[in-house]
Amino acid sequence: MSFNLHNRSLLDLIDFGPRDIRYLLDLAAELKRAKAAGTEHPRLKGKNVALIFEKSSTRTRCAFEVAVHDQGGHVTLLDSAGSQLGHKESLKDTARVLGRMFDGIEYRGFHQSVVQDIARYSHVPVWNGLTDEAHPTQVLADLLTMEEFGEKPLHEQSFCYLGDARFNMGCSLLVGGTQMGMDVRICSPADLAPPPELLTRMRELALTTGARISIETDPLKAVLGADFLYTDVWVSMGEPDAVWKQRIAELQPYQVNTALMQATGKARTRFMHCLPAMHNLDTELGRQVHEKYGLSELEVTDAVFESEASIVFSQAENRLHTIKAVLVATLGT
Repeated sequence: MSFNLHNRSLLDLIDFGPRDIRYLLDLAAELKRAKAAGTEHPRLKGKNVALIFEKSSTRTRCAFEVAVHDQGGHVTLLDSAGSQLGHKESLKDTARVLGRMFDGIEYRGFHQSVVQDIARYSHVPVWNGLTDEAHPTQVLADLLTMEEFGEKPLHEQSFCYLGDARFNMGCSLLVGGTQMGMDVRICSPADLAPPPELLTRMRELALTTGARISIETDPLKAVLGADFLYTDVWVSMGEPDAVWKQRIAELQPYQVNTALMQATGKARTRFMHCLPAMHNLDTELGRQVHEKYGLSELEVTDAVFESEASIVFSQAENRLHTIKAVLVATLGT
């Protein structure tokens, strides 16, 4: 088939076309049904996968490990403390070594250029588990979740992402939604909007896919009629503590709370978050923020997070099924 993904890397969703993404979503749904029914057919027997984590991880790591195991393969975990990556051995040399030992490599870290170099020098499929610029496996899970909970086909659905839209989640949601022809709303302060060059590219793509793209600063205007409200943490991994005060001041008006959910004007609007979320004081970081800034909830209130409208744990589960689909499509036999 013209969109055969075998031996391809997934570094950024922008490199995959709408038909590629459609294929992965359909395959993920099929694999999800097979796992539930106990009829899954392993297609990664004899395959060895390296998982590189320069950033900490819960969902991405677990999803990759379980996906490979379910499909009959084997994983080796490498973190910054347990490998020479970037320390005593150059990235180029490490990639060439791993490419001779492993059938595929997952990377989760900081710079997009790193995962690109791993793919360039390893000569095996490489999958981006998260960089500062892109989070393609998360957005595949998000699209599958919207498809499951939406009452219309994806191209007729709308979602609004609220918060800091300059980095991986805001940018990758913009890309994924545009490729699937959706009504894409990005709502943030003007200085936290997606990069202009990405916006230009997506608006050009929208002419082909039929997507509707809007960039807003007013949350009440942005969420009107939206099927899904999506947010993320206000300070990303790797950012200095010094940005907290300014980021909180800028983004408090973009908090997803009950009033904002009601402002959509739709009774069945769903709430989404890639997790972890700062919605209570049950974490050490949450307590530190509360002690310093007096806030017990940040990007989403606990009332919304724990409400029936929240589908965040379905998103988390779908990380497994969509990552499995990527592995099977690019590496499977």
